Amino acid sequence: MSWLQAHVHTDSAHAAQAEAALAAAGAVSVTLLDAADEPVLEPAPGETPLWAQIRVTGLFDGAADVDALRAALDAALDGGGALRIEPLQDQVWERAWLEHFRPMRFGRRLWVIPGGQTAELAAGDVAVELDPGLAFGTGTHATTALCLEWLDSLDLAGRRVIDVGCGSGILAIAALKLGAAGAVAIDHDPQALLATRENAARNGVADRLTGLGADAPPPAPADVVVANILAGTLIELAPQIEAMVRPGGLLALSGILAEQIDDVAAAYVRPGRSAFPGATAAAIPGATDPSRQECRSYPASIDPESGRSAFPGATDPSRQECRSYRSAILFDPPVLRDGWALLHGTRGPA
Repeated sequence: MSWLQAHVHTDSAHAAQAEAALAAAGAVSVTLLDAADEPVLEPAPGETPLWAQIRVTGLFDGAADVDALRAALDAALDGGGALRIEPLQDQVWERAWLEHFRPMRFGRRLWVIPGGQTAELAAGDVAVELDPGLAFGTGTHATTALCLEWLDSLDLAGRRVIDVGCGSGILAIAALKLGAAGAVAIDHDPQALLATRENAARNGVADRLTGLGADAPPPAPADVVVANILAGTLIELAPQIEAMVRPGGLLALSGILAEQIDDVAAAYVRPGRSAFPGATAAAIPGATDPSRQECRSYPASIDPESGRSAFPGATDPSRQECRSYRSAILFDPPVLRDGWALLHGTRGPA
């Protein structure tokens, strides 16, 4: 079956008019896309992002009369956008982009290989065979690549791993192929859990992987947790994600734009009281951060004869009260690529 696409290039003020015109002309679907490289990466749930320049596209049956369709749309748009109509051949759309998906290596030894393809592997290399289906996660995006390279850098032998927002299951499966004893893959999208289970079976690790929906009871804390989602979700879910990491365990967060690093990191730091006046960072990583400490000193001892402080302006360090900030996760310097960041670190004591 063939189709016709009608594209209307317009601005935000006329987007609704273009959308209504395409629908009234019989479009089976209408989509709005950014027409000027002005991405809106994290719209709020239910929000329709509007860019300054918008391409509104309607999909029509290929048997439609092109001249009549053009005339109807020109009349309805009334100069509210530039119209272009073109044919579109039908195909298996969710598979079409896979022709550009090739074997890729991450770190020293980890390979991701599309289903049906092969790669020349050296001794010690580890391969994940992947078919993402309708789920996110192939390794082609910078955030996924950062997570895969981080996993490749770890000694995962015998460790338990949790993948939050698993998509295709690529991270959980990679961890298992790299030696993890078990993995839990969590996602709110049933298509993601389906793809994860299928990919786990394809790689022979299904018996060590558990898939959970977002509404399932939380899993037991794990040695390694990786969450490649978006900054807003990482902030919203910080308490739940932190609780998944055992004390001394490792956490990696991605899906973060470079300018969002501080906001995300702050969500994983919680206030607490220092145990002793002037307390400094404890020996255990992630306990307290002395650079984030606020102190108040009380006046020094009072001279009984004058009723005043022994020395004007003097303070008594033994009467100093400090409020430190307890870091749930002690982050290492972030890793950056193509404007995206990976935050990774160790959880301190509970």
